[in-house]
Amino acid sequence: MKENSRRNFLKAGGLTLAALALNPTRLFASHPAGQPHTAAFPMKKAQGNYTSLRPATEKRGFVSEAVEQCLRETTPKIKDEKLRWMFENCFPNTLDTTVRHTMRGGRPDTFVITGDIDAMWLRDSSAQVWPYLPLMKGDEPLRLVVAGLINRQTECILIDPYANAFNDGPKGSYWETDFTQKMAKELHERKWEIDSLCYPIRLAWHYWKLTGDTSVFDKRWHEAMLLVMKTFREQQRKENLGPYSFYRECDRPTDSQINQGWGAPVKPVGLIFSAFRPSDDATQYGFLIPSNMFAVVSLRQLAEIERTVCGRGDFAQECSALADEVDAAIQRYGIVNHPECGRVYAFEVDGYGNALCMDDANVPSLLAAPYLGYCKADDPLYLNTRRLVWSDHNPYFFRGKAGEGIGGPHVGLNYIWPMSIIIKGLTTDNHDEIRECLHQLRNTDGGKGFMHESFHRDDAAKFTRAWFAWANTLFGELVLKAVSLGIMD
Repeated sequence: MKENSRRNFLKAGGLTLAALALNPTRLFASHPAGQPHTAAFPMKKAQGNYTSLRPATEKRGFVSEAVEQCLRETTPKIKDEKLRWMFENCFPNTLDTTVRHTMRGGRPDTFVITGDIDAMWLRDSSAQVWPYLPLMKGDEPLRLVVAGLINRQTECILIDPYANAFNDGPKGSYWETDFTQKMAKELHERKWEIDSLCYPIRLAWHYWKLTGDTSVFDKRWHEAMLLVMKTFREQQRKENLGPYSFYRECDRPTDSQINQGWGAPVKPVGLIFSAFRPSDDATQYGFLIPSNMFAVVSLRQLAEIERTVCGRGDFAQECSALADEVDAAIQRYGIVNHPECGRVYAFEVDGYGNALCMDDANVPSLLAAPYLGYCKADDPLYLNTRRLVWSDHNPYFFRGKAGEGIGGPHVGLNYIWPMSIIIKGLTTDNHDEIRECLHQLRNTDGGKGFMHESFHRDDAAKFTRAWFAWANTLFGELVLKAVSLGIMD
């Protein structure tokens, strides 16, 4: 039996779009009388010499003048020494350590590793560059990096729309012995996750909106989007189970699917089946509601691109129709009556009436629904769901001496993901909540100056993944939001 954790690949030793209106104001200000919001996890006194942990300039994967200028403008507004140090380490981490950019055939091409694993996830790579998008306008090389990533993701989807992670070339993978329909040498892993096809659309749509550049929407892009639609429809499982199954010989049940790789039965009700969650863990009930929410948003963005840029009105209408169908199914089958919390979105359902009430730290999540554009942050149903997932009613919500937040089966019980704390801050404009999130993140880095995949609820020195670029840049996005909201001092 193979050891199957993603941590086998760890190397030794190792956006809020408006967030860039960099206005000076207050962070960690005194709370009004009677509102000691951060009392549970108070700020720890700064200790030590906070020396930059960034690679030397000549050793960085990519240097963006716009990102460097953002750092210069933002850091003076962060008066807390440790938080400032962490922001300087984390925000540029994707460009510093994970980007490989070149020109290929006259077109930009960018490969972005996830950090400690030398492979590119469609999800992670999109999220890693996301906070840099508002900076592209004043930095042409940075724009080319993002355009290159869109081009590379297009090619990845054309190789296999069911794969979640790719190699930088036909290198083969540790997972080549997985039982699935095909395992091309370009694939690192072939776990079917809805969000893997949504993130490239999200990235491309916002890139277009911010730059006006349509060069990425070429014939290859459209061919890839046809595959996206084909895959989504196959995984609605209306006629049959579709062409995808996945089974792995392993000692972790969440790394494989039951029923010879086909997963638990689902009733075809219009939702899209996802064999795995964005954590790369197997779903329990195949209709993963956060990922279906993301699909609704992405399909509508795709429809706009195809209609406005590509002039393909018929295909755009197909995208819109599928978005409407999935959305209607979420409203009918994805909302349940919780015995303590009332009407909430379920995490997973099967169309037969079974539902799983929880949330996972990875994005998409129920907590992240407004962040990804599915609903407003003040939507009553979302707020009710938010109260559930950030409470003991969520079996993967943990609270301890070090902090509180959401984890998931991927690393096991009692481990909190900083990503969940960051998303909590990114889905509210409540200044006290944002301060609380920043306090916890500041205090739970294990003294390393970076975000991690997870930390133990009682001891932040016990953490997983010392180099996790997505969490690092996401943290930078939250700091920029705090600045833009005027709560820095």
